[in-house]
Formats: sequence, C-alpha cells, structure tokens
Amino acid sequence: MKCPQCESTSYRQNGRRNDKQNYLCKNCGKQFIEPAFPHFLENSLLANSNGHSKVSTAEATELSLVKNLPEEKVTEKGLSSFNFILAEELLQTILSPDWLESAAFNQLLLKIQQKNEIKPKLKTGISLLLLDVENLKLDINSELFLASVCEYPLQVKIAFANWKNPSIGKQDIELYNRGYQLVHVPEGKNSADAKMIAFGACILRSYPTVKEILVCSSDGILIHLCNELQNQGLIVYWVRRQGQSLNIENRNTGKLTHYSLAVATEVPSLEKVVDTIQDLIKIEQESINARLNSLVAVATLFQEKCDIINIQDNSKHLGNEKVISVLDNSFTESIQEEKKEGLVKVLNGKLLDKLILKIIQDIQKKSPRSKLSVSQLGTEIRKITGESPNSIIQELNLGSSFLKYLKSSPTFTLKASGKEYEVMALLSE
Repeated sequence: MKCPQCESTSYRQNGRRNDKQNYLCKNCGKQFIEPAFPHFLENSLLANSNGHSKVSTAEATELSLVKNLPEEKVTEKGLSSFNFILAEELLQTILSPDWLESAAFNQLLLKIQQKNEIKPKLKTGISLLLLDVENLKLDINSELFLASVCEYPLQVKIAFANWKNPSIGKQDIELYNRGYQLVHVPEGKNSADAKMIAFGACILRSYPTVKEILVCSSDGILIHLCNELQNQGLIVYWVRRQGQSLNIENRNTGKLTHYSLAVATEVPSLEKVVDTIQDLIKIEQESINARLNSLVAVATLFQEKCDIINIQDNSKHLGNEKVISVLDNSFTESIQEEKKEGLVKVLNGKLLDKLILKIIQDIQKKSPRSKLSVSQLGTEIRKITGESPNSIIQELNLGSSFLKYLKSSPTFTLKASGKEYEVMALLSE
C-alpha cells in the first residue's frame, strides 16, 4: 500500500473512520484510508509484471468486491467480468510469439489434429425377428437362412404363443435354448398376432438401433404391422409358409426369396434356373465332343491298321520287282540351280513326285543296297525345301499327311520294315 499523494510506503495507523482504518503518511502528512481492494490485486492486476496492459481501477475494485463477498452472494456480472479478464490473460499468453514457436504448442496442435481426423462411419444397427409360434415353425436352418437375407446381424429374436397350449409341445424349450425371448399370450383367436402388433408398433422404443425386422407369420392381419413398421423407416421382411417352402417378401422393394423346407436350401429364381440349365447343356456338349473325338481317333487307328495289312499283302505280290526312277535332265538341272540360289519351292503334286524320285535315285546311286524309310525321305525333303512334308501336302491340298499321300500314290509303294515303312518307286515304262 502506498500514499495516494506522494506514493510513499512510510505511513502509520491514525484511528478509524467509518469503520475503516485511517492512515497518516510520514513523508507528506496526508491522511488516507485503506484502499477498496487488497494489496495482492494491486500487485497482480494493476501492475502486472508480464508486460501486458493494466486493468482499470473500476474493474479491480469490482473484482475485490467479488472476492470479499460470500460464495452464495457472488453476482453473475462479477463472475463474468472475472472470467473475461482471465480469458484475456490466457489468450495473450497463448498467442505470444514465444508460445507459438514452442515445442509444447506443436505437440498440442498435433493432438488436436489427431482427434479431429475424419473417421469412416461404422455401419451400426441390428435385425430383429418376431415369430408367431402358433402359426409358423422355424428350425435352426430356416433361421440361419433368414439371418443371411438381412444386411444387419440378427441379434434379437422374440417368440409369441400361449405356452400352455399342449399342441406347441416343447418348442418353448427349444426356442429358449436358441436365444429367443418368450412372450406368453392368453388363449384366444389371433391372440399372438394382436400381441405382435402391439409390441411391434413401439419396437423402436425398446430397441432404438433396429434397422430390419422379420415378421414371421402367415396370418394376413399382420400386414397392418408391416405397414406400420415401414412407416417408421424400417426394412420389413414378411416371412410366410406356402407348402414346403418359405416365401420371404421384402416389403420395401417387393423382392421375393424362396426357401425350401424339404431340402433346406434356397429355391433359385427363374433366371438362375435358366443359367444352370445352360451350363449343364454346355458341359454335356463338351462331353459329347470329347467322346466323338475319342471315337474318331479309334477309327483312324483302325483304318491305319487296315492300311498296314494291305501294304504287307501288296509287298508279297511285288516280290523282287525292280524299281526304276525316271527323271528328266531338265528337272534335275532346275533343282541344282535352285539349290544354289536357295530352297526349292514345290508348286504342285507332279513336282513333289519328281522331287521324291530324285531323292530315291540319289540315295540308290550312293548306296544301292540301302533302304529309304519314310522318316529319312521327309528329312531329305526338308533339307531341299525348308518345309516338312506334311506342311507341303496340306498346303497343296494333297491330303492330311505325307504318309497317307505315299500310300495313295500310284508312283510309290510302301513296304513295312519293323516300325518303319520303306519307300520304293514303282516301275515306270
């Protein structure tokens, strides 16, 4: 505390005035009473040491009054002013350059960003099943199928019936073991249906997270419940029995799904049945084609076996027949000239026969006793033409293979020799 006139801190008490302590300044002789606010506010608010702006005397006086009043008498205005001053001081501290550049501020900013990251919304919700036990019986397989139809997990199952009715048997024990809530209704016509309607009409009050409801009963009166649940924004499946199948109708989309109780499987739609039949027809066609190909292969082998027998018979009749190859000099010279330039090109069957005769003649000249097999002949033809004999035969449309061409040719004959055939030229006049 200081003297209000000379700001001297040298003073002494000088009696009381209006129940307040009076002071006398030793320096200038000024008399003054104690200030309206305590010394700690004078030091912390009026002369703040952090370099920020000072608080006015009126505000400091108001704060002093708030401090001295009992807690129950603190006015709302005083608290708001005090909070405003504290908030201002806090903001000035936070927004100072030193704080914005500090590591603590960076860590705080990082934590705020992590908490404010956009997270994908999880798909929340449940499915609920309402079962009229007196009208429809669901085994475990049927229940699992109904659960697979729903998009949300089936978590609540409620069964309605007069459990004293002897015709129900021990279904209450079975359903209870499967997790059903059992609701008892008194005896009477449509008593279970009425209870289902009353319970389902306010289902969101008991289960606010429900999104889908399975109404399991064939009674037509439950269409009122289905409509009410749809009006509440729920997806409704009406499950009814028809013969040996369950018809599951999505009341929101009109889609029908059928489930066979006899074979415990879904009954496919007409489109799926047609696709299945087409797949079976395609598989059967492929099987028939494979068997036909096998039959053709067997027939070909049988034909080749018959040809071998015929060739062996013909070779017996030929005996020691001389084989003479007839080639004109012009063809021989043309082959030699084409060899110099490159490969020989066979243009027709006559040229092919002349080429084969030329090869047989050359081999007989080099080794008169040697035998020429079909494979050796094919190798020589490939050396001269650069093509396999089978390719030449197919290109000139002379047959399917080189072996068959030689068998059918009037110029050459084949003689079986072990696993090979010996090629010979027939006598030509």
